[in-house]
Amino acid sequence: MGRRLPPWATATLSAVGLIAFWWIASVTIFANVGSGDTKAIPTPAQVVAEWGNVGWDFYVTHFSVTLNEALRGYLWGNGIALVLAGLVMVVPRLEGPVMQLAVITYCIPIVAIGPLAVLIFEVPKKGDPSGTAVFIAALSVFFTTVVGSLLGLHAADKASLDVVHVYGGSRLTQLRKVRVVASLPAVLTALQIAVPAAFLGAVLGEYFGKVETGIGPAMIIAQQSLNSPRVWGLALASGAVALVLYLAVGLLTRLSTPWAKGAAA
Repeated sequence: MGRRLPPWATATLSAVGLIAFWWIASVTIFANVGSGDTKAIPTPAQVVAEWGNVGWDFYVTHFSVTLNEALRGYLWGNGIALVLAGLVMVVPRLEGPVMQLAVITYCIPIVAIGPLAVLIFEVPKKGDPSGTAVFIAALSVFFTTVVGSLLGLHAADKASLDVVHVYGGSRLTQLRKVRVVASLPAVLTALQIAVPAAFLGAVLGEYFGKVETGIGPAMIIAQQSLNSPRVWGLALASGAVALVLYLAVGLLTRLSTPWAKGAAA
């Protein structure tokens, strides 16, 4: 049997193949797709050239605002989710209402609640984070973290819980001494999944208007001016930023819970 390629080599070949397919499709299949002289699917070279045209400051200005919104929404959404999950362990009767709340927040279409959030939150000053974007980002991570945290907290060793109970420990003591440690792999995994969700939620929140700076308004302006290379450049840069943050939290998860990987092995 042949040797398997290392993960980095597989990822590199996949990326090269994807870029090659994109380039070929742009100059063949989608060569005449677009409005006027603007191609809907630019080549990778055109996207890179547009990155150079707008400069580094353009991306720093817009990404700094969107990342600020995503971070605030990430902290608010995950913080509330973790508090409610811990409260369920202390007061088990609350599990039904908490899960119903999580499902409701997951099922409500963002396009329906976004305009309401625009009316509720104040119009931000130029360069300030949008309250609507922060709210949508928090809403985007709430369900995943609630479900992941409850699954992790429920997975605590029953024998350890019984020992705490026999020695007179309350549900709060069980939570502090047993459940929190047992739930760390599941909780950190949920927090990792929430990273790109928060970033996407912040971008979607910016699309509802009343924002002058951020990835959302930058993409809207590029779309209106039919600047497809800039639209693609912003989209690819957003995906790269979300991926880097996702991998960073994943690395933190491995460093924080090394026993989880050993147990799985």
